[in-house]
Amino acid sequence: MGSAAGGPRATTPGQQLRALFYVLPPGESSFRTLEEVPDYVEKSIPFFIAFIVLEFAVSWVQKHKLSGRINDGISSLSLGILSRLPDVLFRSVDLISYIYVWNNYRLFELPWDSPWTWYLTFLGVDFAYYWFHRISHEVNILWAAHQVHHSSEDYNLFTALRQSVLQKYTSWMFNLPMALFIPPSVFAVHLQFNLLYQFWIHTEVITNIGPLEWILNTPSHHRVHHGRNPYCIDKNYGGTLIIWDRIFGTFEAEDAKVVYGLTHPVNSFEPILLQLRPLAHIWNTFWATPGFCNKLSVLFKGPGWGPGKPRLGLPEEIPVVTGKEVPFNPRVPAYLNCYAVVHFAVIMELYIDLLATVTVLSQGTILLRICFIILSLTSFGFLMENRPKAGILEIIRCSVFLGVYKLGYLRNQLTLLDCAYEQCNILRRWTRSTLHIMLKRP
Repeated sequence: MGSAAGGPRATTPGQQLRALFYVLPPGESSFRTLEEVPDYVEKSIPFFIAFIVLEFAVSWVQKHKLSGRINDGISSLSLGILSRLPDVLFRSVDLISYIYVWNNYRLFELPWDSPWTWYLTFLGVDFAYYWFHRISHEVNILWAAHQVHHSSEDYNLFTALRQSVLQKYTSWMFNLPMALFIPPSVFAVHLQFNLLYQFWIHTEVITNIGPLEWILNTPSHHRVHHGRNPYCIDKNYGGTLIIWDRIFGTFEAEDAKVVYGLTHPVNSFEPILLQLRPLAHIWNTFWATPGFCNKLSVLFKGPGWGPGKPRLGLPEEIPVVTGKEVPFNPRVPAYLNCYAVVHFAVIMELYIDLLATVTVLSQGTILLRICFIILSLTSFGFLMENRPKAGILEIIRCSVFLGVYKLGYLRNQLTLLDCAYEQCNILRRWTRSTLHIMLKRP
């Protein structure tokens, strides 16, 4: 979470696994300083991959079909990587704002090593998340950021990683009351645990977990939250606990088969477009709506609002779900899917290496790698949609890759990059030899 002499505490694989399910007790997850707090999210990447593979296997055994699609999975992972790239350059805005309030305005200081502080923070972070999450659905300008997470028409562990770049710049204010008395080191732990817990509930392979359904947010409850069925809209906002929804009247149990995604699907796998199109829609609606008060309502009332309508819009205008909806799924040749998976794996390794080596890289190298990652994710989105200009963009991307790799900006014990670069060299030499032979023929 930060850098200092000694650095973050090391965690064992067992502790990291238990952190995913929020069952790491206070004695193992309490730290005196912020610098000692491990980056639980970064260290969970191998577990994310392992559980995604396990979900695919269980889904195949249960239903004789895979739990997701290649194009949607790559899109979700791309959005997840994109959302984390700003943290490579800057400390999280959640922590920056929290530390500022703590240093300048705290009223008193709860002991960092008390189990009571740990459990109070657990409740505080989850309560703040409930209200942030609810308001993100009920305020249009905040929904423009949050809707990225709901844009998948699949529901699987890939979907959990589909995150917004912009959302973190609106969520920080909901946590600030805790900065008046809860140490930043305790807050930083629960901020991560609350996020990690929500990974495993994005699945269809777990149907029900019994009596815990009354207390915890579960896959069943969260499937409702991701549905576009009328009965699912604006329900089940909880992060770790479902009790807030039960208390404040936003709970809905899973009933009819859930159809996932947005009420008006975006129909794209391109990560930049998925991030920015809702903002463009708000911009156009803002200027097209007459009256100053109405313009403000475009920003601060619900996504379904319009002049003369209630704050959250009219329920009868929510599109009817028939159960026969067909997800956006452009036809792409099998070889292109294989190509995208292999090259995405290369970018994934580059991203993981960037996280691991960011403290020793120059600012220029970091920016170059970030730009190349964004270019690659955009190109993969074009390929998955089979756009006419996808081939041209991919040729440009590969040319940039060869150039920056040859200059040494991507050399850092990356096995997949070494393999990819060698394959490109072999292909280049083979092409040159073939052309030379052809030109020598009479």
